[in-house]
Amino acid sequence: MNEYACALIIDHGRLLLGRRAPYRKSYASKWDLIGGRIETGETQLEALTRELQEEIAIIPQTPAYFDSLPDPHVAPQDPPLYHFFRVEAWSGTPCINNHEHTELALVPLSRAGTWPDLALQEYSDLFRRLAAFYSVP
Repeated sequence: MNEYACALIIDHGRLLLGRRAPYRKSYASKWDLIGGRIETGETQLEALTRELQEEIAIIPQTPAYFDSLPDPHVAPQDPPLYHFFRVEAWSGTPCINNHEHTELALVPLSRAGTWPDLALQEYSDLFRRLAAFYSVP
């Protein structure tokens, strides 16, 4: 099974999203969370830290597990599994650090569930639950 560690980066009531590059194999030009595949021998948190360093040049401080979801758009016998971690503090300044994303956006949590062009429709519910966790109407 392919597993991924993904960051729910929260900055003053806003969620950081990245627009995937147009040449990406899956979800091209869609808004997505920052993260990536968990490599053999890595823990979820090790993968999360590596991916955030590679993609947006930050190091998360005390990420906390939030939820996991299978990718419903892949064959049901072996869907990738995404693990989501809340990241409320980090060192560094988020910036595009490689070729995977073309743009970053800080989206108010209250609007994240209705943000256009999300990579997964299931993010809408995930983001609404995240907003409820932070008591954002």
